[in-house]
Amino acid sequence: MKKLFSILFTLIGLTSYSQTIVQGKVTDGKNPLPFANISLQGTYDGASADVNGQFMFETLEKGKQVLSVSMIGFISSATDINLTNDTINIEVRLEESINSLNAVVVTAGMFEASDEKKMVMLKPMDIVTTAGGGADITSVMQLLPGATRVGEQEGLFVRGGSAQETKTVIDGMIVQNPFFSSTPDVPQRGRFNPFMFKGTAFSTGGYSAQYGQALSSVLLLNTMDKQGENSNINIGLNLAGVNASYTHKGWLTASVGYNNIAPFFALTDTNLDFETIPSGFGGSLTINEEFKNSTIKAYSTFTENQSAINLPSYDESDETYLFSNRNLNSFTNASYTTNWDEGRWLLKAGASYSNNTDQLQVSGFGADRSDERSQARVVMSRLYGKENGSALTFGAEYHHIKQSNIYSGYEFALQDNYSSIFVENEFYVNSKLALRLGLRAENSTVISKTNIAPRLSMAYKLGKYAQFSLAAGRFYQNPEKEYLYLNQSLDFEEADHAILNYQIIKNGKTFRTETFYKRYNNLVSEEVDYFDPNPYRFPSGSLDNSGYGYAKGFDIFFRDETSIPNGDFWITYSFLDTKRKFRNYTEEVVPHFATSHNVSLVYKQFFNAISTNIGATFTHTSGRPIYDFNEDFVSFERTKDFQNLSLMASHVKQVNNSFLVFYATLDNVLGRKNIFGYRYSSDGRERYPVKPLMYRTFFFGINWTIGQVNGRIREAELDF
Repeated sequence: MKKLFSILFTLIGLTSYSQTIVQGKVTDGKNPLPFANISLQGTYDGASADVNGQFMFETLEKGKQVLSVSMIGFISSATDINLTNDTINIEVRLEESINSLNAVVVTAGMFEASDEKKMVMLKPMDIVTTAGGGADITSVMQLLPGATRVGEQEGLFVRGGSAQETKTVIDGMIVQNPFFSSTPDVPQRGRFNPFMFKGTAFSTGGYSAQYGQALSSVLLLNTMDKQGENSNINIGLNLAGVNASYTHKGWLTASVGYNNIAPFFALTDTNLDFETIPSGFGGSLTINEEFKNSTIKAYSTFTENQSAINLPSYDESDETYLFSNRNLNSFTNASYTTNWDEGRWLLKAGASYSNNTDQLQVSGFGADRSDERSQARVVMSRLYGKENGSALTFGAEYHHIKQSNIYSGYEFALQDNYSSIFVENEFYVNSKLALRLGLRAENSTVISKTNIAPRLSMAYKLGKYAQFSLAAGRFYQNPEKEYLYLNQSLDFEEADHAILNYQIIKNGKTFRTETFYKRYNNLVSEEVDYFDPNPYRFPSGSLDNSGYGYAKGFDIFFRDETSIPNGDFWITYSFLDTKRKFRNYTEEVVPHFATSHNVSLVYKQFFNAISTNIGATFTHTSGRPIYDFNEDFVSFERTKDFQNLSLMASHVKQVNNSFLVFYATLDNVLGRKNIFGYRYSSDGRERYPVKPLMYRTFFFGINWTIGQVNGRIREAELDF
């Protein structure tokens, strides 16, 4: 027995003597990282770092081993070590993961509303619950900094740019007709429902090389992914019409609708005389299916609308002419996405087709207009770098465009084959510095020209919540179609952007400020002897690319979603200094659609006890310049400042497996007599103010959803 105990104690002593001590410290290069996990790969030996990043453990393992160190928010480390009977001291440095939520991202010029890692600004529910926005995407975007509200025309006017300088893009495809057909001095709504889209990115300039043909801005809309396997029916009724949709097991949605705004007009007087109340019908079909590593999306819609309005001729106070339109519009958009090599390679391919026809009658004469666009696009991305945080993206797109118009009995037409290739590399120098370098080349057959557009963006993180961003680049677009009808020897119009951005997001609060400078070159200019302020005239005189101009200024945006319980508000202010010589302007002056100061205040409050949301929006826009016939541009008037206060309320009532949403809005509560400029008689001696369709509007409706509803959608509806 004595010999047995002697052998046992000897073995215990030898075992203790043969253990190796591994100790050290985990840091990020400057500061210790507490509670990091340390272990030997393939064993149970290891430890956790203390509050000072220090660690120590013992092991019986010998020889070459791999020491693994990991911590949430940092890239895991694997270090080769050689275990002997000696104590090993090692210092491990971890790099912050660029995929963590607080990693730096390029945001200059962009308001993202899709990816929380890229600074969420607006979601679909933000759009439909914003007073004064009318649940219209573009109208709500006009409440963000950088945009100007132009009340007599649809479109986004961004930082001194006209509506033609902004393009709407759905899943990478340019939308030829994002708004319902234009009527003189009557702005039109967008064609698309906000809930079609999972994200909205509004660019105020300096946008990615993946997009082109826009001198000022792009509105990027990405359609919803498949939302569960539920089926439901939705019915909507309001003062403008009725609609219904059916969703089958999450992958197929069909909808139909009829609109007639006679009930809406019956509530108040209008400033225009409608011969035929606007009405129409339409339908859409959406397919959205997911497979193991791929997704197929398809959306197709058709609408027919008609209206007729007696517009003032402006030559005599009571003289009018009839402007009637029957619009037929179809749009189909399909995309396919897939990935392979464990997600390192991404492919997105898409195609779309749109056809729009306006059967116009102006004073009894035909003035039809039509346009057609077919396009295809392929984009590939290769993820690389630590934790695949960087990406090399390249692709190509092709568009076939046909347009025609009848002016004063003459028919004009053009055809263009537009193509482009692009490459863009977004990479991280480290977790604090991100760069995006891009190059885009375009060719347009209608003008037989090619361009090359460089783009640069970068961002530097100042701390956990704040960063600076910079964006710069060159942007091109074709001249407007009215100019190309007359002269197809024109060149691309051109703009150079430079943007500096500071942004901080912390505790549900966002502060963002941005300064910008934009230089215009090669703008189309008409060689004329006098200025004609009629925005709907057909171009006259010889045309060239001698136009130029600039836009500069700054924006401020603040949003607070936490200080007021169940409340949300944001404030924006934009200052713009811009001048141009273009179109039929005889000198470099402030364009008629530009305003120096734009202010928006938006507030929303949800009351849990009664499941009700209320909101208010106030907007103030300084006066726009007024130019007469033969304007010398030395001294000119401005319109009075535009001001508008809007209110909205919505209430949700849930009954078993269905719920109802009641909503109402009141626009221009104070009844302010805003005007948007003047129209002139043919001799220029008389002028008449351009008024809104109504000075004050009231609108209400109800949505009823029956059946299973995906939890994400229900949460949005109930929580606003």
